[in-house]
Amino acid sequence: MTTPTIKRNPWSWIPTLYFAEGLPYVAVMTIAVIMYKRLGLSNTEIALYTSWLYLPWTIKPLWSPFVDLVKTKRSWIIAMQGFIAAGFAGIAFFIPTAHYVQFTLAFFWLLAFSSATHDIAADGFYMLGLNNKEQSFFVGIRNTFYRLANIFGQGILVMLAGWLETSQGNTPLAWSITFYLLAGLFLALTLYHRFILPHPDSDVKRPGLTAGKLLEDFLLTFVTFFKKKHLGLMFFFLLTYRLGESQLAKIASPFLLDHADKGGLELSTATVGMIYGTIGVIALLLGGIISGFLVSRDGFKKWILPMALAINLPDILYVWMAAATPNNPILISTCVAIEQLGYGFGFTAYMLYLIYIAEGGHKTAHYAIGTGFMALGMMLPGMPAGWIQEHLGYTNFFIWVCICTIPGIIASLMIRNQLDDSFGKSNKFT
Repeated sequence: MTTPTIKRNPWSWIPTLYFAEGLPYVAVMTIAVIMYKRLGLSNTEIALYTSWLYLPWTIKPLWSPFVDLVKTKRSWIIAMQGFIAAGFAGIAFFIPTAHYVQFTLAFFWLLAFSSATHDIAADGFYMLGLNNKEQSFFVGIRNTFYRLANIFGQGILVMLAGWLETSQGNTPLAWSITFYLLAGLFLALTLYHRFILPHPDSDVKRPGLTAGKLLEDFLLTFVTFFKKKHLGLMFFFLLTYRLGESQLAKIASPFLLDHADKGGLELSTATVGMIYGTIGVIALLLGGIISGFLVSRDGFKKWILPMALAINLPDILYVWMAAATPNNPILISTCVAIEQLGYGFGFTAYMLYLIYIAEGGHKTAHYAIGTGFMALGMMLPGMPAGWIQEHLGYTNFFIWVCICTIPGIIASLMIRNQLDDSFGKSNKFT
């Protein structure tokens, strides 16, 4: 029996779907960094362990064709959201234990693999559930709610954990309660999407699927991806566009939290949640909205270089903060907000470029391959970031970050020459 086609207003599911996509990612990449810092791990350990957690997003192209071919995207979304809820619960349970590092990292791995698979299905579902015009319109909306998940995760939840640390006088218990809350929230999202997600006609299980056909199509997706034009330049852009940001992201929160005698700004957990996780992410969100509007009006080609400059140049503010060590929260908030505004403005270029290179057959799998290389570009530089910082000190480390922004700017200049003037431009502006 076939499932009847159910048409849903995209506003009823895109915001919650991309909130659900963003929350586990921010938990693995940012909340984990703050939590492990508060639980006493060194910057070297934090950067290495949490960067390894990027691996599922890096290698997800290896199983993205199976998501493309087996079951429906809708089924994958519901199943993975259930696993993510279980992962949050497992982390919460083991935080107060003696061997919390090993056990919580194991559940973070479950969370990361489930989240990476969820990304494949959700991004594919987005392209199947919307026509081309709707995809262009909602790209800013989906990024907005993805960033709202960041505000909730690294802002509100971190502030809650900081308040619990103070009120309970027990840091492990505070973070355990926080992750139990995440588990409950994700269970609610799973149930909501079970009933509200539409059933696009094109989101169907492949008929007559055999192991041989599966392997053939699996190999075909990779072959067709690696036959794309300007392959070397495409990889150069994917791996370097966030080369500086990938290292800064691992050290920004530890820098704000670290003791003054180590060169940090010695802010409280709740203050970091407010400055970096709330004010900073709101600025990042605003940057994404502005860039999405400008690209819709003028096209991607016109704005790719300003986006590359916006995502990279404000990193110099961290050099100043590390050298001057200001103790004024308003001044620190302003610096973080400017840097995050630029990051939000510039990151839209990455998402649009991924859509650009995914055009054609196997677009879901090709988009996933692109995001895999995006994750690799965050994982590899992030792994030694803590070690580099502890050897150079915060000021010299942030200078190094600024030097690392140069290749991404060069790559953007080179990519610009390939783009069509109309790509990304909305019909309402033509």
